[in-house]
Amino acid sequence: MKREEFDIIAAGHLCLDMFPRFAGRKAGGEITEIFRPGTLIQMEGMTFSTGGSVSNVGIAMKIFGCRVAFIAKIGDDRIGRIIIDILEKSGSAEGIKISPGEESSYTVVLAPPGIDRIFLHCPGANDTFSLKSIDIALVENTRLFHLGYPTLMRSLFSNNGKELTAVLKKVKETGATTSLDISLPDPDSEAGRSDWRTIYRKALPYVDIFFPSIEEAFFTLYPEEYLRRKEGCGGKELIDHIAPEEFSSAADEYLKSGCKMIALKAGHKGWYFKSAAKLKGLGKAAPREIESWRGRELWCPAYYIENIASATGSGDSSIAAFLTALLRGHSLEESLKLANCAGFQNLKKMDALSGLTSWPEMKRAVPVLKVRDNRFLSGTSWRWNEPLSLWEK
Repeated sequence: MKREEFDIIAAGHLCLDMFPRFAGRKAGGEITEIFRPGTLIQMEGMTFSTGGSVSNVGIAMKIFGCRVAFIAKIGDDRIGRIIIDILEKSGSAEGIKISPGEESSYTVVLAPPGIDRIFLHCPGANDTFSLKSIDIALVENTRLFHLGYPTLMRSLFSNNGKELTAVLKKVKETGATTSLDISLPDPDSEAGRSDWRTIYRKALPYVDIFFPSIEEAFFTLYPEEYLRRKEGCGGKELIDHIAPEEFSSAADEYLKSGCKMIALKAGHKGWYFKSAAKLKGLGKAAPREIESWRGRELWCPAYYIENIASATGSGDSSIAAFLTALLRGHSLEESLKLANCAGFQNLKKMDALSGLTSWPEMKRAVPVLKVRDNRFLSGTSWRWNEPLSLWEK
């Protein structure tokens, strides 16, 4: 039997991230206390790293010891050359397509301590990424294909996701396991006005594991209700304003659309997971003990952290850990805990990757980490499993 050259291909959105460092600020407060017209904000230096799902998930899995290839599209410019240089040091950059005449994507990440991030983003060549951008020969030599952030890639979400569906269908035909992640669209953007329910119905039959955050899921499934609640809570995160049964309802809609597993990232509440009753056709990265993954509904609480440097890339880091655990035959429960551990490690640093440890170190860390809150589902139909330290149904 032929051995795959790569454990995973990280594909989709790729950019150069720039992190201005805020000088001498205490954590917390309101964003309007910092960014006021006519003020000079004292800053420290600038940190540069590759960003987007391709970089965040791919390099994290490289740190965890996986064999990683990257597939993305950049412009023939200085930013693109910086991106290539970073990726060549972190994995295989042979799947990166350089498009003359296009600009490479970049993001300025404004992340004051203790305050949710603001992104100044140029999509660049990501907007023209398509099936033609993918080297299928690379895909044929991998166990798992992860596609990230089609919500930031115009060619993938336009025409009701026609190109997104074509990409996932073609990849699935190679026998690779497929996973998909999205980002939260700007409600006033073209992506924010798109019909995501239709896109899901077309694309999710070719997705094995879907990884949206609960806010991303809520907005793309129920945009009017999302905006109403967002206004009602003063623009803050909705995690604490979405009931547990609404997590289940959103997961059910995704499973009915065709994906086989759904993981809803929920920030300080951890990870919610639900899987279909049947898990046929999962591909080369199917779980070893597949019966123990079938028809499950679990909620794994986040781990307690005292000081948060930045949440940049925490969702991607947790996805990377979950997929690494899947590839290495860990149980579902272990995979969820390792995902939360990677998210915990990520929060300690300003950038998306420098807080992550090796895979053996992370496995040793999980048993000693403190669960942030194991009471938030009390009084519901969920049951707390003390030996496993998670909620289940």
